[in-house]
Formats: sequence, C-alpha cells, structure tokens
Amino acid sequence: MSSNVLAKVPRSWMLLAAIGLIALNMRGPFVAVAPVVGPMQQELGFSPVELGLLTGIPVLCFALASPLASLTGRKLGAEVAITLTLLGVLLGVMVRSAGNGAMVMLGTVMLGIAITIGNIAVPLIIRRDFAPARQATAMGIYTAALNIGSFITAMVMAPLAELLGWRLALAACGLFAVAALAAWVLAFGSRAFRPEPVPAPGPARAGIKPASRWITVGLTAGFAGQAFSYYGVTAWLPSILADELGMTAAAAGAGSSLFQILAIVGGLGVPLAARFASTTAVGLTLGLLWLTVPVGLLLAPELWWLWSSFGGVAQGGGITLIFIAIIRLARDQASAGRMSALVQGVGYSFGALAPTLLGYVNGVSGTWTGPLLMVLGSVAMFILGTALSLRHVPKAH
Repeated sequence: MSSNVLAKVPRSWMLLAAIGLIALNMRGPFVAVAPVVGPMQQELGFSPVELGLLTGIPVLCFALASPLASLTGRKLGAEVAITLTLLGVLLGVMVRSAGNGAMVMLGTVMLGIAITIGNIAVPLIIRRDFAPARQATAMGIYTAALNIGSFITAMVMAPLAELLGWRLALAACGLFAVAALAAWVLAFGSRAFRPEPVPAPGPARAGIKPASRWITVGLTAGFAGQAFSYYGVTAWLPSILADELGMTAAAAGAGSSLFQILAIVGGLGVPLAARFASTTAVGLTLGLLWLTVPVGLLLAPELWWLWSSFGGVAQGGGITLIFIAIIRLARDQASAGRMSALVQGVGYSFGALAPTLLGYVNGVSGTWTGPLLMVLGSVAMFILGTALSLRHVPKAH
C-alpha cells in the first residue's frame, strides 16, 4: 500500500484497528492451553499441579510484573512497550510450543510478562491518542476484543491440534501477534521502535484534580473484587454445573462459554450506557448483574444460562468501566500508568488466589455453597469499591 493511500486513512481508525488486533493476543495464548491439555500431559508427563501452573502463571505475572510493566512504559514510552508486548508474545508462544516441560513453563512466563506490559500500556495509548469523547468507545472495543480473542482461540484450538498436533496449534497463536505488530508499525512507523520516556507527573492544571488516595483505593478494591469473581467463576463454573445439575463435562464447558462470550456485550455496552447515565449508575447496574451469578447458582441453579449471561455482561463491562475511570481520573500519562499498575497489580493478586482458594473450600466442605458465598463477597467488594470511586469520574466532553 502506497504512502499516499495510507495518508488518506484516518489515523484514529488505523489505531483502533491496531488496538483490536493487539487485544486478540492479550488472553488467547493462555486460553489455548485448556483444549490441548490432554496431549500435552501425555507427551510431557505433567502432573496436575504443573498443569494448574500453566493457567495460574499468567495471572501471577499480571500481579507481580505490574511494577516492571509500569516502569517499562515510563522509560521507553507506550509505543515501544506495545512493540515489546507483541514481540514477547511471539517469542513466548514459539518457546512454549518448541521444547520440553521446562521450556513450556518458560514460554508461559515470557507470555505473562509480555502481556502484563500490554495491560498497562494499551490504556495509556487510548488516553493519549483518542479524544475524550471517544476514549470510552476505544476502551470498550479493546475489552470486547480481549474476549473475542479468547473465544476464537478456545473454539479452534482443539480441531487445529487434531489436524496439526498440539505444538503447531499453540504456535499458531503467534499469527495474531504478527498481524497486530504489522498494524502497529503501520500506525506509528518508526515511533513503534523509538524509545520516548514519559514525562514525570507535573503540577495539576487548573480545572483538573488529581485522583485522591481514597479514589485509587476504591478502584483497586473494585478491580480486586472483579478479578476474584471472574477467575473464580471461570475456573469452577463447569464443575458447579456438572455437580449441581449432572451436566456432562462437554455440556458444562459449552454452557460456561456463555459467561465468556457475553462479555463482548458488556465491553461494548458500557461506553454506550455511560453516554446516557452516570458512571456510578452504570457501575451499580453491573454490580447487580454480577450478584445474580452467586445468588442465582445458590437459589436456582437450573437457570444457570440466565445467570451466566448476566455475569458475562457484568464481567466484560466491569473491567471496561474501571479502565475508563483510570483514564479519566489521572491528570497525566505518568499518573495514569502508576494508577493502572497499582490497580491491576493488587487486583490480579486477588484473581490469582481465587481458583485455588475456591477449590480448597469446596474440597473441605464437599459443597459449592462456601465458594459461591465467597464470590458473593468479592462481588460486594466490586460494588463498594466502584461506588466509592466512580462518582468522582468526570464526564467526557
């Protein structure tokens, strides 16, 4: 494509397309493991604990590597941070699919660190390069694409593994990284490889108030509740459906996919809803939808499809709303990066604990009542945390 043609393409649309392609890489490589875990275990001899680490390591990286990711964005700039994310994803999927058990673990760690950098950098790009009135829409498209990537990967990985083998199937995740990197370079040119440190936070400008410590605490608590609920439900919803309703493993897995795919509705719907209602009202609505998951599964599990649908909308909308709040509350790029790193670092720490903690309580009690009550408590944390912080989010103009 000639430079003249490229010049006629609105840069915001090029950037939005690049962000959508980047998002396809941000969860899909992790989801890819579950459909091929059988042949992986057979060839590599993984224990159940090691198999659990393959899905747990990335979330731990999201928590532990957030300060490193924030530092990378400040020292190198958001453009180079995204480039490193995509190169890291490409290298990580290659390493994971090419070696023995130790290489699989190493590749998974590489993926976790690379994607953590992207978790921090993408909201900064959206904050800086989109007009305030379009930031929420861009963030909604980003979070919707996260779930589209997960859904596509989960759907195609098993048949692809049957055709090509599990190693080539996992390596195919790198195709998304190649496409995203091409779009990223197309959007930014040499800036995608040129470090540009982010200026340190300056004094607050007139009319712009820095986010208070309590607002940040509220957002952190809200994201922690969101992450604990999401990763807990994602890990155990198929088992709950199988144990409580006698569903087969295949049917329970397919049923729980509603929880994942309907996040797209939440991600795209929140920016639209925020045009007509306050962010506080949107947050409370999402909290009520979230509550239907633990309460509904406790009182009327036979309506699981309804609770899964409501919960899917809530989890996709919840993460979108919190990122929108960070973008609008921070007074500059450096402050936004630090706030995002803190919120995500603490939040994903809670998310990493959820599968193990809920599984332990179920194993001790022999029922799902305790774990679902714990999810209820984490949803309450989401509601209280967002209620404390979202009322301070300014309207986009």
